[in-house]
Amino acid sequence: MITVHLKYEIDPDRTEDFAEYGRRWITLVNRFGGVHHGYFLPSEGDSDIAYALFTFPDFAAYERYRTRSAEDPECLAALELARTTRCIRRYERRFLSPLDHPETPWTRPVGA
Repeated sequence: MITVHLKYEIDPDRTEDFAEYGRRWITLVNRFGGVHHGYFLPSEGDSDIAYALFTFPDFAAYERYRTRSAEDPECLAALELARTTRCIRRYERRFLSPLDHPETPWTRPVGA
């Protein structure tokens, strides 16, 4: 299992645009076989940092998602939304492997 952790630096004046971008990607990641754990928008503290987490069964499944999403019209529209609104200033992507423990439900196989 591979979990992708994204840290975004966003424009605080474009939070609603970023929220729309996030809503779209939650649906898209799920449609492409992943499990999206959500976008986390600024609340207290930094006003320009947001996060997202999503999981695929393995790195190969993630790579298939990346290949397919690069040609998907809805994915391209979501990217265009971010580009035209400039709601995202920059982002960092990390790949994580969750700790396998029976009391953590998110370590169950995707779709279980």
